Amino acid sequence: MTPAPASLDHVLRHLGADGVIAMPTDTLPALAARPEAAGQLWQLKGRTLTKPLILMGADANQLWQALDITPQAAWQPAVDHWPGALTLVVPHNGPLAQWLNPAQPTSLGLRVPDHGTTRALLRRSGPLATTSANRSAQPALLHPDAVAQAFPQVLLAGPLPWGAPSGRASTVAAWRASRWVTLREGAVQPADWPS
Repeated sequence: MTPAPASLDHVLRHLGADGVIAMPTDTLPALAARPEAAGQLWQLKGRTLTKPLILMGADANQLWQALDITPQAAWQPAVDHWPGALTLVVPHNGPLAQWLNPAQPTSLGLRVPDHGTTRALLRRSGPLATTSANRSAQPALLHPDAVAQAFPQVLLAGPLPWGAPSGRASTVAAWRASRWVTLREGAVQPADWPS
């Protein structure tokens, strides 16, 4: 049986106390924590630190402010796919890259999900460190009851039901040598954004 979902205020207090939540997105349900508490996400998943986490925000401007960067004009055609199932890996040095990408803290994956409830949460919480809600190398968990069973120590963000995710991971593209390079094909087709 799925536990009762937490209210937004309860979720925000839990995050503020360095807790981990599970929340819906347009692609796959996610585990999320404040960036400073991101280490818990690797532990919960049984995942190595060589696989970075994603910084998820309510909109592009919130992410640029968190990173204290001005996006390159050439990024805009890709950024126009936000909100959506596109993760953009951009150059970044600083605490956020060290917390979310400790094995190679010179870049950071960013995403704005196409999910209104989760974006409303992110507007209140600020950007969160995220990863898909499944054990490392195991199939994606698509429903809140499965997430709750696999991760009983994690707080489910409400309201329920979450709605059906696409079940397909985001496309991941990295900015390298002044162009976008596809690292993982996913829900957004590489032909749909500039290389």
